[in-house]
Amino acid sequence: MSRRIDWEGQVGRQLRLRDLHAFFTVVHCRSMAKAALQLGVSQPAVSKIIADLEHALGVRLLDRSPQGVEPTVFGYALLKRGMAAFDELKQGIRDIEFLADPTAGEVKIGCPGNISSTLMPRIVEQFVQKIPRVLLHVDAVQDPQNLPGLHDRKYDLYLTNLPLPEHRVPEGLNVEFLFSDPLVVAAGMKHRWANRRKIDFAELAEESWLLPRTDSWNYICIADAFRTRGLPGPKIGLWSNDALLRTHLLAKGQFVTAIGKLNAAWYGLKALPIDLPVQPWPVVIATLKGRTLSPVVELFIEFVRDFTKPMRQAHKTTSRGTFQGSGPPPQSLSDPSGRFRD
Repeated sequence: MSRRIDWEGQVGRQLRLRDLHAFFTVVHCRSMAKAALQLGVSQPAVSKIIADLEHALGVRLLDRSPQGVEPTVFGYALLKRGMAAFDELKQGIRDIEFLADPTAGEVKIGCPGNISSTLMPRIVEQFVQKIPRVLLHVDAVQDPQNLPGLHDRKYDLYLTNLPLPEHRVPEGLNVEFLFSDPLVVAAGMKHRWANRRKIDFAELAEESWLLPRTDSWNYICIADAFRTRGLPGPKIGLWSNDALLRTHLLAKGQFVTAIGKLNAAWYGLKALPIDLPVQPWPVVIATLKGRTLSPVVELFIEFVRDFTKPMRQAHKTTSRGTFQGSGPPPQSLSDPSGRFRD
């Protein structure tokens, strides 16, 4: 027979925010002792808090072992809902701060390396000039495919490309299209082809290529283009996902690469006169579905919309939509192949 928990009697009058905070800290640290150290209290005090929580709820929240502590199924349920409640409370405090001073607050942003080194510096530079008292936290995330840190509320938003391979919206997120950057073949200004007016695609077969990795958009598109023309794949001179290293070596004139047209300009590279199939890779703002964003985060998002408006117009993109769920964006915004979503 199922057991009902008396919210008013068992929980409402006994559960305190600091108790939940202690529980979250224990789960994060996987140790009562480490949690106590982080909280600045004694280990027996933390143990008593957890024991009181378990008594109030009538279930075991943590499993103890020599390896540490792990949440039970009941612990995971409390963790998931409790974190959301704490996040909403923190957002409420942010709202109060914003109402008291609309020019203050903080925004936490995740983005992949290609955006953190090109688009983000320009956005940050202009934003802090306009609203200098807003504190921005910008992290370059090494593997942003699943947008880590968004679901656990480490970040307010991601400024990112839709994940490969099919640019589908990850589950539980809202995604707002900003612009697409078409793929080009590019080289440094010192490359022997930098001043050529016409280059046949077949000439690329003997060039030395510098690309991020085999599952990157750049490589997938170029490999497809080689295959379509009946050519062997590109000759890779170097694999590297380090944008600064790639930029440095390309500037020397030794390699060619495949890159977004805007990125090429921002890195000081020359887009070569080579016809490629249109392979757009959309840049988007991703936020957690159902999460209340603070006014200062909304302010930052609106700034990014205005900043990227010329990029949308440059590529004849006149609408801005919000994609939801795990399905693909509308077909009207996709390329003919249906793989690379715009």
